[in-house]
Amino acid sequence: MHQHLIKPAIGLVAALCLSISLNANAQSNVTWPTKPIRFVVTFPAGGSSDAAARIVAPKLSKRLGQSVVVDNKPGAGGGVGLDVVAKAPPDGYTIVLASAGGLAANPSLYPNLSYNPGSDFAPITLFGTSPFVLIANANVPVKTIKDVIDLAKTKDAKLSYASGGNGTAMHLSGELIKSMAGINLLHVPYRGSAPALMSVMGGETSLAIADIATIEPQMKSSKIKILGVLNKQRSSLAPDLPTLAESGLPGFEANGWFAVLAPAGVSQSIVARLNAEIVGVLRESETAEKFAQAGLEPLSSTPEELAQYIKSETIKWSKVIAVSGAKVD
Repeated sequence: MHQHLIKPAIGLVAALCLSISLNANAQSNVTWPTKPIRFVVTFPAGGSSDAAARIVAPKLSKRLGQSVVVDNKPGAGGGVGLDVVAKAPPDGYTIVLASAGGLAANPSLYPNLSYNPGSDFAPITLFGTSPFVLIANANVPVKTIKDVIDLAKTKDAKLSYASGGNGTAMHLSGELIKSMAGINLLHVPYRGSAPALMSVMGGETSLAIADIATIEPQMKSSKIKILGVLNKQRSSLAPDLPTLAESGLPGFEANGWFAVLAPAGVSQSIVARLNAEIVGVLRESETAEKFAQAGLEPLSSTPEELAQYIKSETIKWSKVIAVSGAKVD
């Protein structure tokens, strides 16, 4: 073949190869999904995050035309499930529902974390929040967080707060209150929100931080006082309750949030599709109603907003963990 014909021929072959590969990519994105999607939940069956996943899965399945199967992988504050997903193929067939703990606190709590929240995942969307509340035993002479701060600063105050365990979001929220208010509170860890609630009702501890779903049946109890919600804004689940920020601790914000992610490297078109469909489900009024029954509020975001949020929350909690010396059991 003549020299001057070789270059065009090579160019033609390269163009053909490029077009085939672009077509294959387009094809794979057009055809995705062609099989069931595994929805890993980093907590045990029966909890609020599991309930949320099971509310969304059938609706998402309908939108995608493939079944979405919830797979519980609890352990290590969400780390077990996140590790599974970090190592899964980035083909859009494995996604994870993770929490603030697994994504933003674990890097500071576990020295040898097997995954990197910043680089091992493709963020999809924020998913929901489980608002926390600060409660006091009925005999503690406080009505607001300002009263707690004032009381804690008196000479003989020996105030304690119960949480659902060492290293949990509730424990770290208490440590954030202490550092922002400049007060001392003794932390008493329990195994879960329910025993923490019982301890404050029984007077073993002065205060407790628990999720709204756990305390909801006791909202009207004469044994406790609810001082406020820890979210930035008032919660739609209890709109009459003030936030700590508006009742004596300006700028305070802590909540139990959940988000959906895929393994890093998944194609942008799959991320965009998952974001659109999951956000679509989260914005349905029926989803909000069912979330409320589980003590949750739906949240949603763009993938970029979620990436930023994880980054800012990681910085916030790393400081709290460093100052408090918080450890996991």
